[in-house]
This record gives sequence, C-alpha cells and structure tokens, in this order.
Amino acid sequence: MLERPWYVSLNYPLVLCAVLLAVFGLFIIKSATLHTPDDAGDAAKQTAYFIAGLVAMGIFTFIDYHFWQRWAWPMYILTLLMLGAVAVAGHKALGAQRWIGVGPIVFQPSEPAKLLLTLSLAAILSDPKRNYRRLRDLITPVVAIIPPTLLVLKQPDLGTAIIFVLILTTMLFFALPRLLHFAAYAAALAGAGALALASPLIKDYQRQRLLVFLHPKYDPQGAGWSLMQSKIAIGSGQLTGKGLYQGTQTQLGFVPEHATDFIFTVVGEELGFLGATLLLLLYAGLLFTAMLAVAAARDRYGLLVAVGIVAMFTFHVLINVGMTVGIMPITGIPLPFISYGGSSLLTCFMAVGVLLNIHLQRNKISFVEP
Repeated sequence: MLERPWYVSLNYPLVLCAVLLAVFGLFIIKSATLHTPDDAGDAAKQTAYFIAGLVAMGIFTFIDYHFWQRWAWPMYILTLLMLGAVAVAGHKALGAQRWIGVGPIVFQPSEPAKLLLTLSLAAILSDPKRNYRRLRDLITPVVAIIPPTLLVLKQPDLGTAIIFVLILTTMLFFALPRLLHFAAYAAALAGAGALALASPLIKDYQRQRLLVFLHPKYDPQGAGWSLMQSKIAIGSGQLTGKGLYQGTQTQLGFVPEHATDFIFTVVGEELGFLGATLLLLLYAGLLFTAMLAVAAARDRYGLLVAVGIVAMFTFHVLINVGMTVGIMPITGIPLPFISYGGSSLLTCFMAVGVLLNIHLQRNKISFVEP
C-alpha cells in the first residue's frame, strides 16, 4: 500500500488549536505584565519561547515515537537527575526551589519531566514481558512513579506531584485488562494520599490551601486571599469583560501570580464570560483533536503515550481553571500554552509533536495486544 505524504496526513486541527492557544496566551501575558516593571519583558520572552516551541513541535513531529520507547530508561534516569539537581543546586523563588540554571539558561525541570515520565511509563506498561493480568505486575510502574514524585514534593511542588500520579492513573486505566486490579490500585492510591497529607512532605501552607478549598471563607486576609481575589476578578468580568488591559483586580496586583498560576483570572476579568468560554472551547478543540492520536495509535505504546499526554493537558486545565473559581484546591501548575514560562510552553509544543507523529503513523503498523 502506498503511503500518503506527511503533509496530507498531518493532524492540522491539532496544530491550529495549539498555535491559537499560544497566541491567545501572548496577548493575555502582555496584559498581565503591563503594569509590572519587573515583568515588562515577559511578553517578548514568551514570544521567543513560542517561536522555539514551534520549532520543537516540528522536530518532534518527525521523530518516530518508537525512538522514545527504546530510550525509555535513559529518559527516566535523566528525569531523576534533573529533578535531583534542583534539590541540590536549584534556584529559589517565592519560597520554592524549582529552577536550575545551565549557563545562561534557567528552566524548570518539572515541566519537561511530565512528558519524559509519560514516555517512560508508557514503555514500562508496554513491556511484552508483562501482561498486567497479575497484580504483582503493577509493582514496576508504581515504584517508578515514587522517586520523581518525592523529588517534586521536596521542591515543594504539590501540583506537579499530583499531575505525575494522575498521568499514571489514566494510563493504568487503559493498560490494565482487569478492572478489579485498577480498583485495587485506586484504593491503595487513596490511602497513600491520606497518609501523605499528614506527612512532613506536605507543607503547612499547602494544608491551609486545602482548608480554604473546603471552607472558602476561611482566613480571607491570609490563606484565602488568593482565592477570594480570583473569584472577585472573574466575577467582575461579567459577560464581555472590562476590556483587554483594563482589569482592576489583576492590573493593580490584587490577584497574585496573575501571569502564571492565576492567569485565567485575567481572562475572566478582562474578556468576561465570552472570552473565558472561547478559551475553554479552544481547549476542547485541543483535547478532541489530540484524541485523534489515541484513536490512530496502532500499538500499545503509541496508545498509552497518547493517553498520557491527553491526561496531562486535561488535568492541567481542570486543576488550573478549577482552582481560580474555587472548585479545585490551589496548586501551582500552569495553564497549558497560556501561562508565562518557557519550560511549560516548550513542553506543551513537544507533547503536541509526539501526538502528531503517532497520528502520522496510523497506517504503518497494526495494533497487537501483548
């Protein structure tokens, strides 16, 4: 059978959604940093990251995704080394140690770690030596997730730790042939989560955030300040918003970190319900077109990689947007393609590139269950 050229088979709607989201983010970051002298150059930097992201997406689109399967364990070790380097020699900012410098470049290893871990875990779950019909086969992937999770909790970065676990959980849902085994895993995960909340790994301010989630009016001048101001900002946008660059809660700094973790408040206040809906529709388009890669996967590894990446995007959006309106606890994770940050934006574009490659290869191989 003759193969169609790549430009005929490319998932153009996925590319379009990713690019539109990133461009949307450039305008919002410009607004979020308009009256912050220290962040005046962030919009220009994000534009440079956007261009670099497009290049990275193009490169990853034409790398056979099976390459990542062959290099799964080296990637896993690289992930641990990067996260470990942060613990030893990372840069501190805002009470967290999440960044590391390589010459003039400063980046956040926990962002690419999400993609690297997804590619590595998919390889473990695709190992033909294990059919995952036995409960003990779960030991390897579960043990593999523990070191990177503990390393990001040490930073502290509860949000990324949650994303790591949710990615594995979603992949296990698709990988395990017996629902009973998944239920056993879920029960064990719930127990581990309850123990973690009482452990020294969880900082006091993180427990305070959980308390604010359960009781929104708790400590409005302290732990509840961010949530209260975020809800005021989003609510004040009403239907059409106050206009780009015209927000008061965000422009005057009442909402903290409004160019990164709380950037959705800028959208809600300045573009209103309609602008926020447009953004969420773009995310719906991104996830729908990303699911085309899941449907197109013709082997177990491709399926699990695509599922893991879709889970990564989905939970980022749900948690980030949810925390700004009070339906999720506050955790420090970026809004994909929108929040300021080169590490996050580059990782998102690379992940899209992997999905594009899986979709391109849909006619080359057949799905064989191990």
